[in-house]
Amino acid sequence: MKKILVAILISTVLISCSSNEDSSRNAQNKNSKSVSISGAGATFPLPFYNLAIKNYIKKKGTLVTYGGIGSGGGIRSLKDKVVDFGATDAFLSEKKEAAMPAKIIHIPTCIGAVVIAYNVPGIDDLKLSNQNLEEIFMVKIKKWNDDRLKKSNPDIELPDKNITFVHRSDGSGTTYIFSDYMSKISKNWEEKVGRGKSLKWPVGIGAKGNPGVAGTIKQTVGSIGYIGSEFAFAQTISFAKVENSSGKFIEPNLSSISAAAKGEIPENTKVMLTNSSNPDAYPISGFTWLIIYQEQNYNGRSKQQAEETLNFLSWIINKDAQKLAQQVHYAPLPEKAVMQAKKILQTVVYNNEPILK
Repeated sequence: MKKILVAILISTVLISCSSNEDSSRNAQNKNSKSVSISGAGATFPLPFYNLAIKNYIKKKGTLVTYGGIGSGGGIRSLKDKVVDFGATDAFLSEKKEAAMPAKIIHIPTCIGAVVIAYNVPGIDDLKLSNQNLEEIFMVKIKKWNDDRLKKSNPDIELPDKNITFVHRSDGSGTTYIFSDYMSKISKNWEEKVGRGKSLKWPVGIGAKGNPGVAGTIKQTVGSIGYIGSEFAFAQTISFAKVENSSGKFIEPNLSSISAAAKGEIPENTKVMLTNSSNPDAYPISGFTWLIIYQEQNYNGRSKQQAEETLNFLSWIINKDAQKLAQQVHYAPLPEKAVMQAKKILQTVVYNNEPILK
């Protein structure tokens, strides 16, 4: 009888311990999943971020939300400390970084292209020289059958139809990439319009976000504008081959977009890839970045919140996530940029203590 009682007691203790361990694990899992992180900003990489976040939640169980409100909105949201990370297609200048409440770091996530999309029925192989781009967007060319466009497209019968320029109405990193390129190829543009997220446009109608510009172009016959490449691919909008620095007309694709990043990349990764000297590069290409505060202890954030933020940023630059980028027509980061991004993440701290070991 004693042996039976001892056996029952041992069994009860083991079940109790097992139950306590299961409860502890469940509590830990529940606790880890109770921390969610949020971000906001660029619409340029929105299809990649949507796909990446969906996969991250499925694999890791941590809730991540992202709002595509434009790069300007993402920077403001981080400045106001209402999100864990911002997203921008234009790196912050020294002046803009100095205006932030604390030191910011940039983590590149992929390479995308800004395409010159258009809606001219029957025309699907348009070529645009640098001079054509300046003359269209500076209102020197007003009709599609202008002789200057015919010169670049001798084998195409262009219609006698007015050109309608569609541009972003909100603060946009896509606009910055586009205007940075235009400033490099056109002195006239640089002096009269310049580069920036928001511009005083000489002509055209505005639409919000890449989806808004893409939708407006698709609905407006005779229109032309600039959008992130994925939005053109997804909505089957025609886009032009653009003259690069070697004088070649280049179609945006994974190969030509990747070629733009084959030059030197500074340690902080803050570089514009537009008008690359690589003869095979699509000229309106660029990195897009996620930005966070280097010191993660602010506004009462827990260390776990900071850790989850870094876990997500570390994941989005790894090989699995970069393969997802290719699925939605973004070029993956070159290995050098990945290594630089990892080094930058190792500088992120909580109470001055590194988060990643």
